[in-house]
Amino acid sequence: MGYITRLVVTIPAYNEEKTIADVIKKIPRDLNSCDEVKVLVLDDGSMDGTVQAAKEAGADKILSHVHNLGLAITFRDALDGALDMGADIIVNIDADGQYDPAEISKLIAPVIEDKADLVLGSRFDGYIEEMPLSKKLGNRVATKVASRAAGKHFSDAQTGFRALSRDAAMRLNIMSDFTYTQETLVQAVNKNLRISEVPVNFYKREGESRLFPNVWNYAKRGLSTLIRTYLYHNPLKTFLIIGGLVFAVGLILGLRVLLHYLTTSMVTPMLPTSVLSAVLLIVGFQVIILGLVADLIRRNQNVQEEILYRIKKNGKNRT
Repeated sequence: MGYITRLVVTIPAYNEEKTIADVIKKIPRDLNSCDEVKVLVLDDGSMDGTVQAAKEAGADKILSHVHNLGLAITFRDALDGALDMGADIIVNIDADGQYDPAEISKLIAPVIEDKADLVLGSRFDGYIEEMPLSKKLGNRVATKVASRAAGKHFSDAQTGFRALSRDAAMRLNIMSDFTYTQETLVQAVNKNLRISEVPVNFYKREGESRLFPNVWNYAKRGLSTLIRTYLYHNPLKTFLIIGGLVFAVGLILGLRVLLHYLTTSMVTPMLPTSVLSAVLLIVGFQVIILGLVADLIRRNQNVQEEILYRIKKNGKNRT
């Protein structure tokens, strides 16, 4: 028996009974590039008929949270579920029908051709039927911030339509409890995964978003997640910059006090400045030391993540 390429399409869903069936039915099952196409629905504690609608539409597997846990945890569990199903390639698509399942073949092409480990379906490089101005601006700003944090340009860092190789899925570790979009990109860049983007269509949504109805709340929590992710992967650089700036200001003030003493033989008029200088020098030095300690911890975490990756790789055999 030859090797079978299995694609698992994951659909995180929360109260999407009106749209999820149509999404599932539109997922192509006879792709030339894959021998098998399976659909995994991760129900995040829906209180409507989402699960029943998914069953009737032909979902191959449905996993459910007892309570609503949020998008990041749902995405994490969907990846684990897809790996347990023996996925060689994983495609994540939203349950609200705004992305076109017919474009899955285009999305997975770079992975199939071994040109990418993670592929983003870019709405801003493609066609957007409708997107509120506040969300469009929010997505643009968030994408620029994520690009700066990751050190790589993206046209749409917020997209939920993305494809991953099996290896990439095993290397990503979702730690946020809010959103996975920016965190996974920063992780992917730091783990030297190959990332590409393809243009996709984005259609009008019926009703209010179940995920982020308040764009400002999303921006605040998303930025907090991004900052923590950046600090996690770049502790030494971050603390060196902060500590170095504080230390430099303290050094400049200290030199000013020293110059005043050399010219007047008096320190008393500059006493407040000398105290401030000493405090800044001490704080700056401590922040730099903190950065060195954080970097050592991060290096140890790198080893732990590599061990976790090897456990996943050896333990999650295809079923």
